[in-house]
Amino acid sequence: MPDEKSRCGWAKNDLSIAYHDAEWGVPLHDDRRLFEFLILEGAQAGLSWDTVLRKRENYRRAFDDFDAEKIARYDEQKLSELLLDEGIVRNRLKIASAFSNAKSYLKIKDEFGLFDSYIWQFVDGKPIINNWKNLLEVPAKTSLSDAMSKDLKRRGFNFVGSTIIYAFMQACGLVNDHLVSCFRHQEV
Repeated sequence: MPDEKSRCGWAKNDLSIAYHDAEWGVPLHDDRRLFEFLILEGAQAGLSWDTVLRKRENYRRAFDDFDAEKIARYDEQKLSELLLDEGIVRNRLKIASAFSNAKSYLKIKDEFGLFDSYIWQFVDGKPIINNWKNLLEVPAKTSLSDAMSKDLKRRGFNFVGSTIIYAFMQACGLVNDHLVSCFRHQEV
């Protein structure tokens, strides 16, 4: 029997449906997972999210399960190894940005105690609930993603433009952008 649930229109294949139904838009407060999404959203720039979802387990393997302390110590030799890894997006700038972003992430943890505390301060600790009726209404960026992007860049992060950051906010549940017709809108 086919699945009769009404979903956001972008969830079209088994992988994106599973991600949509279980993760996307759920408020996330785990530092390592927040860091993972920040790196994956940066890797996605210019590509489809499905591409990154297919490579997600490879990223976890290649980047030591997103252990920022290990990634911050990666060097040119590790960069060369990762550029040969067909399981990830082999873009020198994106890979190198994960290294420098790990260092910036650790500085934020030192300052705020948790990366979670830093990220969630932008929404006063609670998700913004939007009530979009169709995908055309959903913005690619907002003044809030502009502010977060600007602050992350000031703190040394790369691949954190406003559009990337808005996608990060959607993925990690800082905003609920499930369409009102989607069964997940009320659940998250």
